Amino acid sequence: MTYRLDDLIHLMACLRDPSHGCPWDREQTYKSIIPFTLEEAYEVADVIERGALDELCSELGDLLFQVVFYARLAEEDGRFSLEEVIHSAVSKLLSRHPHVFHDATFESFGHSKSSSMQSIKQAWEAKKGEERADRGQLDLFDDIPAGAPALTRAQKIQKRATSIGFDWSSTEGVLSKMNEELCELEEARYQQNPDAILEEFGDLLFTMVGLARHLSINSEQALRLATQKFESRISAVTQMAREQGIDLTIATDNEKNGLWEQAKTV
Repeated sequence: MTYRLDDLIHLMACLRDPSHGCPWDREQTYKSIIPFTLEEAYEVADVIERGALDELCSELGDLLFQVVFYARLAEEDGRFSLEEVIHSAVSKLLSRHPHVFHDATFESFGHSKSSSMQSIKQAWEAKKGEERADRGQLDLFDDIPAGAPALTRAQKIQKRATSIGFDWSSTEGVLSKMNEELCELEEARYQQNPDAILEEFGDLLFTMVGLARHLSINSEQALRLATQKFESRISAVTQMAREQGIDLTIATDNEKNGLWEQAKTV
């Protein structure tokens, strides 16, 4: 038997049933399941970045369940249903793709003129700007979540600022600014000023996000991949140390460097 979306919706209704449902699921709120939503989203990203695509179907199911959970809570509150969530998503995507659906209907598919990638991006941002204005979000950054991961939020804010002409004119300009911020960090460190060190380090990170953006790199993803690589190598180092009878807590720098170089070849 193959289950369908309607079965998942019915399952969620059963879990939330006041008389016969699951006590844990019944007591959950919008806020209480936020950590689980974030965890499931990161697990999707993790299996993709690890190339473990055989796990992707299961992880996408877990993430989809989160969407169904929120929709069920909203339906119980009389706010909206999952059908309305889907309607909202389809309507929004139709209107944001005039180069595919020129009058925002399925009937217009295949009758639009070709567009350049640049014009598509500009139209996308313009449409999002109109939607923000319709929602009363008049500030340039109103719809960028304050609770987003810091690197992600920095990159989104920088990208949005480019729409009004605030950006480095070239990658070389960003590199020059990075060198300037690094010098200022060194000066703060020399002065032994903790507040200044924190501020200058933040400025350096923010500028590095700008460099990532100019290089068409997602800074959050880049740091995540670098962390995964470090984690993998440290795991290899500890395993080789055990096999070679080396106590890492008292190992010499030469021994640790040797293990590190071996780990890089694994």
